[in-house]
Amino acid sequence: MEAPDTKIITFFKKHHVLTLATVSGDQPWVANCFYAFMEERLALVFTSGYETRHVQEVVQNKKVAGSIVLETNVIGKIQGIQFTGTLERAEGEFLAAAEKVYLKRFPFAALMDTTLWILPVDYLKMTDNRLGFGKKLIWERRME
Repeated sequence: MEAPDTKIITFFKKHHVLTLATVSGDQPWVANCFYAFMEERLALVFTSGYETRHVQEVVQNKKVAGSIVLETNVIGKIQGIQFTGTLERAEGEFLAAAEKVYLKRFPFAALMDTTLWILPVDYLKMTDNRLGFGKKLIWERRME
């Protein structure tokens, strides 16, 4: 797998809240989640219970979209990532790695009784106005 631009990796590591978009039937939904970044899998890890609307919708349709943005009033500093992927429950060989990454970022989560989810990013578009107005960096996971 070809690695994305280092600016993308740095952005994922620097931020910690993603907006996750799901859909059930013809009703879209979004949820904000604290995430940790698994660089080796180019995946986002977050925790959420089965009773939440977004997880209930993911049980029906694992394809999701989302964004991570830098909130700023300065147009020249606008940055953000929009992405798509397939959400999976952290299980088996990936559970220990996901727990390690998530608990390192959010140690208080060790006190929670919840489920870890892994979102390997399949496609992403990063807008970074620091590189020029409307400059886009695009990356797509290629299956080998």
